[in-house]
This record gives sequence, structure tokens and C-alpha cells, in this order.
Amino acid sequence: MIAWLNRLVDAVEDSLTEDLDVARLATTLGTSEYHLRRMFSSLAGMPLSEYVRRRRMTLAAADLVGGTDDLLAVAVRYGYGSAEAFGRAFQAVHGVGPGQARRDGGPFRSQPRLRFRLTVEGASPMDVRLVTRPAFRLVGHAARVPLVHEGVNPAIQQHVGSIAPAEHQRLKALADTEPSGLLAVSSDLDPDRREGSELTYLHGVAVSDDVDVPDDLDVIAVDAGTWAVFRASGPYPQTLQTVWAATATEWFPSNRWRLRPGPEVVAVLDRADDFSTATVELWLPVEGG
Repeated sequence: MIAWLNRLVDAVEDSLTEDLDVARLATTLGTSEYHLRRMFSSLAGMPLSEYVRRRRMTLAAADLVGGTDDLLAVAVRYGYGSAEAFGRAFQAVHGVGPGQARRDGGPFRSQPRLRFRLTVEGASPMDVRLVTRPAFRLVGHAARVPLVHEGVNPAIQQHVGSIAPAEHQRLKALADTEPSGLLAVSSDLDPDRREGSELTYLHGVAVSDDVDVPDDLDVIAVDAGTWAVFRASGPYPQTLQTVWAATATEWFPSNRWRLRPGPEVVAVLDRADDFSTATVELWLPVEGG
């Protein structure tokens, strides 16, 4: 996977003045665009789209200061249809407009070219199992919420807090298959995992086709497939977020499995009364082992 990501970085450099065909590159590497984007964002700490934008604006800054082309010519060279759109992107990256940058020679916030390297980690073994499941459904109460990388997600906290205690018991009574218990489900995730991008969050349970689901509940249909199930215990939600990071930095690079599109499911197996600590399972849809 490290080699795949470095090939992706090379492709970015070759495509800074044209469109980058990530899907075609992924096919060439024998992986999927979904997995490639997710691993890049997890390991680079930024979405692929943001890295491309920063690299383009880094080169554009050099062109503005060292060249004689007008602003529109530089904008078009880096894929922008107007000087205004280019100016907004330039301002977002460098903190100054292109006109001021050309006049004053900066300051600039340059994005160095990334290079991924393998480091030896994994001193703590990961508790993981692989499970092949038939198709099932996730049912409960759904809401659109922004993605938050660290700490408590206020929108999710508010959504779950609005559900009456009796409703939790009704949902538990419906559950008849794995993942077990009350579930926190993230679906329709941006492949780049951009912080602030919207996802569908469902608080609910897993049911088989044998269950008659009440009409007032939201339903996410889940295809048959394989899941990597990671178990961890500790402070919540920090432990869960640490486990997700470790899957990207340790487990996926050392295994032949890759992420496939589908919901990410968190099953809370045990927790403190105030939810300060918990034992959880993180279910990730995978393929290609």
C-alpha cells in the first residue's frame, strides 16, 4: 500500500496542470479508488483533493512571482476557468490574494511533495476478526451530520440525546443479527473523509430479512460481504478514534484486505454509566484478502 500511495503522489505531480484520473490509477495498481482515497486521507492527514489543491497553488505562486504571464493565464494553467475562482483558491491556501503575492513576493504557505515511508509499529497487537455476513439491514433513527475527526461530535450527541429511553428498548427488541446491540452507523461517507463533509448517521440495530420493520424507522440496506471487526476498550470516544487511525497506519498496510464502499458500524458492547469508557467493536467493510 505504501508503494500505491507513492505512485498516487507521482501521478499528482504529473497532473498538476490537468485532471487526475484516480479511478484509472487505482485499477492499474490493482486496488479501488475508494480504498486509495481513504488510505491517503488517513495517512496524509488531509483529503487527496486538498493535497492536489495545495500543490497546484504552491506551483502557481512560483509562476506568479517568477513569471510574466497574466493572472488568467496562470489560473487556466492550473485548472481554473476564471481569475476569480483561482483567486479564491489561492487566498484559501496562502492567506493572501494572487495580486498581492505577485507585488510583494509572498508570504506563501508552500505544500512540499509528500513521500510515504514504512515505519515499524504494531508493538501492541490489534484484536481483529474477519466475518463474512449475508445481506442484512440497519434500522433506527438517521440524521445528516458533519464529519468530526477528533472528540465528541455535537450533532451526533444531540441526535442520540433526542431519542427517548423507551425507544432504545424498542430498537433492542428488534435486533436479531450481528453486529449486536445498539449501533452507531456512519453511511454515505466522503471517500476523502474531509472534516465537515456530511454523512448519514443512524442510531439503531441490525436486523435480518425476517424482521418486520416499523414504518417510522429509517432503513439502510447492507449487501452481503466480508467485514474486519476491531475490538477495543478504553476512554470513549477517543479509543474508537484511535482504533480507526490504527487500522489505516498498521492493519491495512500489513494485510491484503482493502476497504470497500459501505457503512462503518460501531457496536457498543459494554460501557460506563456516564459513557466515559466503553468496549466497542468497529465493523469495516472489506474485500480482496
